[in-house]
Amino acid sequence: MKQLLNTLYITTPDTYLALDGENIVVLKDDEDLIRVPLHNLEGIITFGYAGASPKLMGACADRKISVSFLTANGRFLASVVGTEQGNVLLRKKQYRISDDENGSVAIARNILLGKLYNSRGVIERSIRDHAMRIDAIKLKAASGFISESIQRMRIVETLDSARGIEGEAATRYFSIFDELILQKKEDFFFHARSRRPPSDRVNAMLSLAYTLLSAEVASAVSSVGLDPFVGFLHRDRPGRRSLSLDLMEELRSVFADRFVLTMINTRQIEASDFLQSEDGSILLRDEPRKKFLTAWQVRKQEKIEHPFLKEKIEWGLVPYVQASLLARYLRGDLDEYPPFLWK
Repeated sequence: MKQLLNTLYITTPDTYLALDGENIVVLKDDEDLIRVPLHNLEGIITFGYAGASPKLMGACADRKISVSFLTANGRFLASVVGTEQGNVLLRKKQYRISDDENGSVAIARNILLGKLYNSRGVIERSIRDHAMRIDAIKLKAASGFISESIQRMRIVETLDSARGIEGEAATRYFSIFDELILQKKEDFFFHARSRRPPSDRVNAMLSLAYTLLSAEVASAVSSVGLDPFVGFLHRDRPGRRSLSLDLMEELRSVFADRFVLTMINTRQIEASDFLQSEDGSILLRDEPRKKFLTAWQVRKQEKIEHPFLKEKIEWGLVPYVQASLLARYLRGDLDEYPPFLWK
């Protein structure tokens, strides 16, 4: 359990949520794990649960406290909110800013600053930790290019300009991605990003990791009352969760890319774990995919210090914190959206 930004996150599996007076009680096997006064809370998000009492849900609805239910893997299921819960006002503000170029740029700029900063951080970490095993000069050049892109991004005034800077930096980042692969280079190599279909084992793993991350962010966005289909950087398109794609940008390199690199560089994955489908795409076999998903869940439980909150949290809670910070910005509680800046 963790309380952040007046939201209680319950990550212990098979818990039951109940009400005792003015407190929410989290129980597991009839044992009280934690009690939190309801008046301290704006929201409750629970990952994997045995149930929740109607009395608790009614009390939360009366007090305008949202209760969001997610699977243990982070897939959004449903939220319970009261009739006067302010999500409609929050979403109307989201829609207005999405339709406004200047308002969208203010958010998109910070999101992309986070993406560029974190991409550069991944490169710099590799230079620091593996200088003797990589082409450090090549990586330093890429890092320098992204550093210059960060400075250009700080003063960007249009979405097209922001996308152009980000696109150039992403091309430079992926141009050195193969250098970050340290093991079994004959089996795991990266020449360019290929999506539909993934053309090699590394792209197959990246695509799966990005899919998992996108689902995490979509659940986070929904749990705080935002519309995952209305973004600021990614524009509206039927069926596309544009806001989820926005917020995952700053987490791609530091969570998904580093996870894939760890799976390869620690030899947790083998060339024989993949198969080629009829359309030519490379995919993980069933059992290795389960291993991949298990390792993903383990990584989500690792603790980091959130750079804005200055508190220790699990990696898996980062999307929920970022979604909450965005909601606070839209409500006017923050002067700007603070992106996740990995350290």
